[in-house]
Amino acid sequence: MVTTFKINYFWEKIDMKIHDISKSNSILNHFLHQIRDESIQSDRMKFRRNIERIGEILSYEMSKTLEFQTKKFHTPLSASSYESLNEEIVVCSILRAGIPLHTGVLNYFDDADSAFVSAYRKQSETSEDDFDIVVEYLSSPNLEDKTLVLVDPMLATGLSMLNVLKALKKVGTPKSIHILSVIGAQPGIDLVSNYLPEHAHLWIGSIDERLNEKGYIIPGLGDAGDLAYGKKM
Repeated sequence: MVTTFKINYFWEKIDMKIHDISKSNSILNHFLHQIRDESIQSDRMKFRRNIERIGEILSYEMSKTLEFQTKKFHTPLSASSYESLNEEIVVCSILRAGIPLHTGVLNYFDDADSAFVSAYRKQSETSEDDFDIVVEYLSSPNLEDKTLVLVDPMLATGLSMLNVLKALKKVGTPKSIHILSVIGAQPGIDLVSNYLPEHAHLWIGSIDERLNEKGYIIPGLGDAGDLAYGKKM
């Protein structure tokens, strides 16, 4: 069993809104197949690019819920107007696997600021099936009243996400939170949902039913960081 997580958080306990994009047929499902298929995912450049493209799709879907305001401008022929994004966005990724997804989000939100957090599984010395989540590094702008977009390709146990949110607490309380993940497991989503406010959203490529005894998503795709950048020691 994985380590249990206890936290006294600073929001009222209300379930977040979950948007499973795979429920509708779209090109997203083609990219999901390619990152899952072991005969295709071994191409690291293609794996990273597909994660990036999924980030772009999730960003587009998320953008439909953001705040816009009308602004005027001139074409070469006449005056016109458009709806301009009216949000101060900070994109935060969990290193190292989150980098391609982070890039995909920045491709769509040009003016967003960025934050980075390191979080990794530290294996228990007494059991190979138990682990803690350790956060060692945080680089972030002030999040007070900002729109926080937290990206992590694999939402497995949910422990990394909660530890990162706890670490980010020290740099301000965002006005809204959007989590973007490629694949998640239902147990991890349930855990995270219990600690996020009503105005939080999860935008996800696909939801798998379970975790194995080591806390990995089944069927999942394997270790996203290793597939993107090579195996670590």
